[in-house]
Amino acid sequence: MSTETHTQTRLQTNTVEGVGFLSPPAYNFESKYEEREYLKGRLAAAFRIFARFNLNEGAAGHITVRDPVESDTFWVNPFGVDFHLITKSSLLRVSHQGEILDHGTVGFLNKPAFIIHGAIHAARPDVICAAHTHSVYGRAICALGKPLDMLTLEACMFYKDYCIFDGKGVVLEGDEAAEIAKSLGDKKAAILKNHGLLTTGATIEETVHWFYTLEKVCQVQLLTDAAARGKGVESSIITDKEAEQSKQLVGTPKSGWFSGRMLFNLIDKETNKDYLV
Repeated sequence: MSTETHTQTRLQTNTVEGVGFLSPPAYNFESKYEEREYLKGRLAAAFRIFARFNLNEGAAGHITVRDPVESDTFWVNPFGVDFHLITKSSLLRVSHQGEILDHGTVGFLNKPAFIIHGAIHAARPDVICAAHTHSVYGRAICALGKPLDMLTLEACMFYKDYCIFDGKGVVLEGDEAAEIAKSLGDKKAAILKNHGLLTTGATIEETVHWFYTLEKVCQVQLLTDAAARGKGVESSIITDKEAEQSKQLVGTPKSGWFSGRMLFNLIDKETNKDYLV
């Protein structure tokens, strides 16, 4: 059975407060190895999405997906390859200790990738995918190191569901990576001070959507703060009760997957899935 068939299998409607979201399909993979190939393709597509929306910066940044065959390993992008050029065959499989098990077509590994993501995947069995890059507005918020204001519905996706980690910049040691994982806890996102954003999810689509949206939330925060100061007014903040209600509507794994799949549909059309080579 092809992966094209898998994506069409049993899409179910999940209705929350009158708003319908499709649930992730129930995939019928014939083996874990077939599932591996499917996830590698989705991961390659994720990099193209990040490139499409300028969420990457130079050689920095990485997205990982847990391997379904050997769950204590994960797939990651090769170091030094622009996200626009990532393909399924270029991905590496790495152990939590940094051993390259599948070299892909390039074979270069970014050390912080396995240190940060290895710690998160080890601490969070529920995390299938994790994303971290140095996006522009995310870095600006990380430089401020301040909590997000609940200004919009999108901000409420992260209501009490992110952490602010006071790190030391580039993560090269396992101890600091373990502290990031500890600070993250069971949350979906992290603001790494003076560094960048990080998101996690039970699906690749969910993780990509959280990152894409969190970057937009940071942009709106910066624009609102500047406008409020310029006009000498206070920003209108959503109440805790309303923020929690909104999160239960649009901040769930199902809603994250539902919105994320739209980005994948877009990149499939624009690239004709050339990332699958």
